[in-house]
Amino acid sequence: MHPNPAFRKADTALNIGFARDQGFGLLAVTTDDAPLVSHIPFLLSEDGTRAEFHLVRSNPIARLIATPHRARLAVQGPHSYVSPDWYGVDDQVPTWNYVAVHLVGDITLQPQERMRDLLDRQSAQFEARLAPKPEWRADKMTPEVLDRMMRQIVPCEMRIDEIAGTWKLGQNKPGDVRLRAADPLEAAGLGQEVATLARLMRAPPS
Repeated sequence: MHPNPAFRKADTALNIGFARDQGFGLLAVTTDDAPLVSHIPFLLSEDGTRAEFHLVRSNPIARLIATPHRARLAVQGPHSYVSPDWYGVDDQVPTWNYVAVHLVGDITLQPQERMRDLLDRQSAQFEARLAPKPEWRADKMTPEVLDRMMRQIVPCEMRIDEIAGTWKLGQNKPGDVRLRAADPLEAAGLGQEVATLARLMRAPPS
């Protein structure tokens, strides 16, 4: 997360909304050895205080959190390389613009009987975005197959007590300089969701 205050002005509601809409992040926990990392879909509560997700039972993180464990869930959004040439002014250096929100809190295993409800709510949230496609539901599966798969995953929860967002969009540049970089950045297409990033550069959140 970039420390420049110019990139940290988005309010908590905007950061929560961004993380909820993305719904996918990198979960990192510390150990005595190297950190453990998993890429996970998640559900985020309206107030941003609780994230729900599941892990494969054999995941080392799942074994680690039999008792509460501190963790960070990093949610990455649009990002792109920015060439100094695009600013139209001298003495600039290459950089990378991006949006990211970090959620920090304690994660714990939840009772296994909550797994089906979590699966149903997760699939419902993402399936709704595919309308008018008919919604996939778990009850379409053969019960024995579903039960076997459900035993392989475990429900988890993060109680969030820290939310931090970085919206690095060139706000440290004069407005006209930042705007000049948006069009070539979008045209180059180097990165992820560059059209969204260019739109945000043209009108950064305040």
